[in-house]
Amino acid sequence: MKVIDTRLSGVKVIEPDVFGDHRGWFSETYSEMKMKKAGIDIHFVQDNHSFSAQKGTLRGLHYQLKPKAQTKLVRCTRGSIFDVAVDIRRGGPTYLEWFGIELTAENKKQLLVPKGFAHAFMTLTEDVEVQYKVDEVYAPDCDRGILWSDPTIAVQWPMDIKPVLSEKDEHAPLLNETDNNFEFEG
Repeated sequence: MKVIDTRLSGVKVIEPDVFGDHRGWFSETYSEMKMKKAGIDIHFVQDNHSFSAQKGTLRGLHYQLKPKAQTKLVRCTRGSIFDVAVDIRRGGPTYLEWFGIELTAENKKQLLVPKGFAHAFMTLTEDVEVQYKVDEVYAPDCDRGILWSDPTIAVQWPMDIKPVLSEKDEHAPLLNETDNNFEFEG
């Protein structure tokens, strides 16, 4: 397993080892022991699995407030996505900066999105499946979102189309209109 730091503190790209032969391939997608050895000590409590039928589907920007904030370990197991983490920790050196990466069933890369970051992804193909681990259960009273096109964040989405959105995401507030209880903790 290879762990790659990004320019956003705590956001990491995970590249699992893949072993292949004439039959196909095998990959250990998660190992608590190997993650701890790499300095990532997170106890995940739930696995989530989503399916998006249409290319251009956008889910996010989502996060949960403290005390129910979530760390996510995201991977694409069918098709491909552009996965994004946005630093919403006020007072930090990368506040409002974002990191995006293409996750595909083929490249098997994963993105670790820590607490204090909003998360979103856009499907780049049809029939996409995304699976992710979280370290806190869903808490509706702490669930928040930011409009995917918020100009203060200015994510550069890879497709210049009107995305397929849920009603919730289509009407999400701008960052300055939503709750955010994250502060940078050095």
